[in-house]
Amino acid sequence: MNKNLLILALSQIFSFTAAPVTVFLSGIIGSQISPVISLSTLPMSISVVGIAIGAIFATKIMSLIGRKAGFILASIGNFLVCILAAYSIMEQNFFLFCFANFFLGVGMSFTHQYRFAAAESVEKNKIPKAISIILLGGIVSAFIGPGIANYSKDIVSEHLYVGSYLSLGILTLIPAIFFLFYENISKLETNIKYSGRSRLELISQPRFLQALVASAFGYAIMTFLMTATPLSMHVMEKMSLSKTGLVIQFHVVAMFLPSLITGILIKKFGHSNIMYAGVFLYSITIVASFFDQTFYNYMFALIFLGLGWNFLFISGTSLLVLTYKEDEKFRAQGLNDFIVYSVHAVGSLSAGILIALTNWKTMNLICIPLMILIVLTTLRAEILSKK
Repeated sequence: MNKNLLILALSQIFSFTAAPVTVFLSGIIGSQISPVISLSTLPMSISVVGIAIGAIFATKIMSLIGRKAGFILASIGNFLVCILAAYSIMEQNFFLFCFANFFLGVGMSFTHQYRFAAAESVEKNKIPKAISIILLGGIVSAFIGPGIANYSKDIVSEHLYVGSYLSLGILTLIPAIFFLFYENISKLETNIKYSGRSRLELISQPRFLQALVASAFGYAIMTFLMTATPLSMHVMEKMSLSKTGLVIQFHVVAMFLPSLITGILIKKFGHSNIMYAGVFLYSITIVASFFDQTFYNYMFALIFLGLGWNFLFISGTSLLVLTYKEDEKFRAQGLNDFIVYSVHAVGSLSAGILIALTNWKTMNLICIPLMILIVLTTLRAEILSKK
């Protein structure tokens, strides 16, 4: 493993803790301080909006100052935002908490660029493996983040969960140290001028669209159900916070553990077949919703939800990097992440509203049209590529 890839993998472990902690706590904190219960998941949704908007700025900033400086600034920014989030909880200020989550999402948009930086650090035939290595860090994040957040939640005894965000701030600051030793791949990263094809020309490519749809709607389905899970389990089904946290932890592990073999599977069976497999795994989650909502049912469903996301996201990302040229990379990456996380935000925001109006089974059935769209877009790309 080269130095840059190692730095990115280690940084992923600490920086990505913001994601499972946001999923684990933001909805619960929201339900406690929100003026309206249906807005409980708004902080989570706002953070995803931050990721979507931040994706455009992250790629633009790094095209000007390079990945190294961009990643360091994002790490420091995440630390400061976590302090703000802790203060908002202390003051019971829901809208300030949402504001902090938005900028935590902006910081996360830089973390999501790790996978592209990893792809640029290796030869083309090693791209799926490099992306898989980065995503593997999410396994450790899944335990470090919620674990430390739960352990430190009452450090400030009079204000529950303030300690969780203070701890998260320290975790997200650590990558700034690692990136001091990172090397920008080429001068293009600091001097690049946008040329090449327009965004419309890029997205009109069948393979680019296939990659985008698999990543975007694969992510939307996952976040739609994942965001609803803590509310469904803890708030509606009255299951304990520890059981809810355990389901989320195993879900996140399922999201990233397959990364050990996903790159190998893509190389052996191709991007499209792995996308089909991802949709099949999602269908198992949906079938599980027809049974009683027990702890083990949630665990089973969320594990397969994580597995399906892994196949769709890694195959989508590794296919995407094969569809653009070097001087188009920041434009293509920014476009991809903006759309992926915009759809992700819609899924997250609608989850809180719909779980309050419907039930777990209906939430799962709503995902079916998006799964069909992934299959159809993949089939279209396959057919057109053979002409």
